[in-house]
Amino acid sequence: MEVNCVSQTTFLTFCGVNHSTAKGLPFETTDPNRDPDQDPMVMEANENEIPNQDVSGSNPKRSRKDDKCYVVIEVEEADLTLHNNENDKSLAAVKISDSQTWWISAAMTNQETCLDGLGREESSSIALVWRGRENDPNLTQRRSVTPKEEVEWVPLQNHPIFSTTTTEDHASTSATSSPRNLVAWDGATRLYFWDSNQHCLHRISIRLGEPQPTSVLASSPSKVLQADVQLNFVVHKISINRNGSAILLAGSDGLCVMYLYGRNSTEENAIICRTVTVGSQLYSNGSNAIRMLQVSWHPYSDTHMGILSSDSVFRLFDLSSDLLLPEQEYYLQPVEPGRSRNITSICPVDFSFGGDHLWDRFSVFVLYTDGSLYILCPVVPFGSFYKWESILEIYSDAHTFGLKSANSTAVSNSNLAISWLEATFPELANPEAEGGDLSMLRAHPYALFDASISLQGPLRKVCHGGDENLAVRGAECEGHAVSFLYNLVSKDSILVTAWSGGQLQIDALADEIQPVWNLDSPPRLRVDPNDQVLGLAMICESIEGELPIVKLDQPLDHTFWLGHPPPLLRLAIVDLALPRETDSGSLITLFADPLMPERLFSLHEGGIDSIVLHFLPFTNQTRGKDETMRTPSVHPILSTCQGENPVQSPLCGFVSLSDSFGYSWIVGVTVCQECVVLEMKTWNLLLPMHVDMDKSISLQEQKERDIPDIISKELLRGPKAILLPQAQPNLRSVAADSIEGRQTLHQYFKLFHENYVEYAHKVHFEIKHHGPQLKRIIDDQHARLVGAQRKLQKVEDKQSSLEERIDRATQVHNFLEQRLQRLRSLPGVHKKPLSRAEREFKSELEHFSGVELDALHSSIDALAARLRRHTQSPKGNLLNQQRQISGKKNLAHDVHISQLKSSLEKLSLVNSENSKRVKIVESALKSHESSRF
Repeated sequence: MEVNCVSQTTFLTFCGVNHSTAKGLPFETTDPNRDPDQDPMVMEANENEIPNQDVSGSNPKRSRKDDKCYVVIEVEEADLTLHNNENDKSLAAVKISDSQTWWISAAMTNQETCLDGLGREESSSIALVWRGRENDPNLTQRRSVTPKEEVEWVPLQNHPIFSTTTTEDHASTSATSSPRNLVAWDGATRLYFWDSNQHCLHRISIRLGEPQPTSVLASSPSKVLQADVQLNFVVHKISINRNGSAILLAGSDGLCVMYLYGRNSTEENAIICRTVTVGSQLYSNGSNAIRMLQVSWHPYSDTHMGILSSDSVFRLFDLSSDLLLPEQEYYLQPVEPGRSRNITSICPVDFSFGGDHLWDRFSVFVLYTDGSLYILCPVVPFGSFYKWESILEIYSDAHTFGLKSANSTAVSNSNLAISWLEATFPELANPEAEGGDLSMLRAHPYALFDASISLQGPLRKVCHGGDENLAVRGAECEGHAVSFLYNLVSKDSILVTAWSGGQLQIDALADEIQPVWNLDSPPRLRVDPNDQVLGLAMICESIEGELPIVKLDQPLDHTFWLGHPPPLLRLAIVDLALPRETDSGSLITLFADPLMPERLFSLHEGGIDSIVLHFLPFTNQTRGKDETMRTPSVHPILSTCQGENPVQSPLCGFVSLSDSFGYSWIVGVTVCQECVVLEMKTWNLLLPMHVDMDKSISLQEQKERDIPDIISKELLRGPKAILLPQAQPNLRSVAADSIEGRQTLHQYFKLFHENYVEYAHKVHFEIKHHGPQLKRIIDDQHARLVGAQRKLQKVEDKQSSLEERIDRATQVHNFLEQRLQRLRSLPGVHKKPLSRAEREFKSELEHFSGVELDALHSSIDALAARLRRHTQSPKGNLLNQQRQISGKKNLAHDVHISQLKSSLEKLSLVNSENSKRVKIVESALKSHESSRF
């Protein structure tokens, strides 16, 4: 590959290179007015920036005036990534990623040729335009696909897209049942923001630490990226993949992936990007009840993403092979069917991939609603890349601690792990056959044909001594689990669980993760005609039987490769003290600081909090620190609670930025589309104050510490000792004005001047230079003395009031003690607890007092009124009845009178019984109230 210059625009030239990779000398553009948003896939250079040497180093650079036709490749829609070559830092490897078929048109001597079939690679489609000789008139007119615009650099919080007002429904936004994050950062110079009103993606170029080290500048105007298809769901989350070529747009009803390099559209004034739908048959169907709970890119692949759905299935999709069918499916069964008594134990909430540590890189952590954690291991995307040293470490660990164990279970489990490693990474079994120095290993598709991955868990706490009940105790926080974060800090795997009650449960893995399989549970494989595995699906069940309780004093060799899930070491439970407004609780999202892994960020309705971990058990042990467990420090960074309204403008986006100089910022975007940029201090957060109480400091050391270095120690030692020349025996007889005398005097004066006079000048200069500094120190000490005197005066003024308050507090304390003694002497204090029958009668009375007593009173009053009417005028009623029936021939007159008398008697009996019952109830209520007080 070489670089050719055509009309002040230079493009990379490929001459007979491989289709997959090409190497060339990197060059830098020195144009200060270049477009910061220019697509990095179109690489230009000035004439002075062209390397004078070919990559191979053997052939000189050939001129374009030769008879041979050279091909200049301009990448129009590409997904190229520059990776540093580990073998030679002066070279850059241009990775042309795998994708669909490339279409290449070549213009050579007035004829065009369309070439097809250059390969299938791993990413989005690529269009390469090959242009031939210098006489092509179109070559001089070709430029970057991104047009040049006037760019203005403004502070990020003052960017125009964040200063416009929106009409979004804040109530519906704040009341959504899922957390939102509409901001993403590619880890370099580009910030992405999803505009929910315009349904587009803004790409903002940023400069960290310019012009001031603590400032963040953004280019204006921003680039607008538009999807080439219409999205039929509301976007709640965006996330960019590892190489910055694609971004996922996730919602509760759908998932799309937008490739970030597209074509310009002059009509819409935007860049149209190819957008594909992932798992449309599973998640995008309106009549389907399957909801996506969490979506995340895999940390070791640019094209794989994991999805946890409400049907308790974890799916792994490969965007380079199939967008509809998942590559891997894991059906999670945390408990045996029919044994679950709580629905929260089978409802997943969140998941997280493991970090770069032993078997953690092959692990998936799944969180359930009741707070229980489970582990899937090993889960490896097909075609993902891993470091050779990392794979060799766990391969050697399986041989050392597994095969050589005296336990047959450990030997069997380690054999399964070794066979899986050798099949997934064939270079382990035969490194010489693969050839050369291996730095990265590619995972081959493989699965055990007679075993499925076990769902390890639930993870239990480490037992301290004989307190074994703490290991199996349920949730210690309020509400239900809402989110989860895995964070690797040096040697410690930190697991953070957020609860709806506003608490954070911080644990650390007390042992290493090992892969576990369930034998006689074969998976379902999807293969091609060559018997190559294309996909797999398996049922992941938890381990049957009671899990052993791990103790701190238990030897480590008792747990190696036995198939037990690693225990948890509880570090802290942090209460964020969030306001409780809704019955469902708070929605908390967790983030890790990319610059300082000991710091976590929690995003919730009230704002943003920072949690810094000061105690890491395994990291401190490896560093030789013998420290006691320190609680994490919690600092509120940003609060959206103002006044009486607790949620004025909740955040809909959050991202943490950092540069290579150690500066860190957080960026938050509210639902009103306002941006907040805060600088984070990192240099002094982890500096503990160590005070050694056993070591005594001598008086001389204390004086040396108290004396400031005003004058350098070199001057305080005095002038250097000089060696005088050896004097001649007849020196005293030599005259001073003679030649020998003058020579000797000149020599002595020279030595005196070089040592003593120059030393005197140094002393004079340093004393004169440190005069203002001494004055500042004296003034500062005088100001501190005046401040200390003022504080002492305030303490003396407040001493009398403090003594009065202490006296009043003592009096109140004595009064409360006397009152407590009187309350203890009351007869109701020593009464016996109620029996079961008495408790049932008490509950019945409470039921009567709440509901039925009022109805009983009303019915008694109605019966008493009717009885009163009948008893007061019996004679008048009889005369009236006789007058009414006197003209009629009623033979049943006596019968009606007898029935009336009997009904009156019954009413009187009922009235008396009800009166007795009312009296009993009232007496019982009075006794209950008296016993209560």
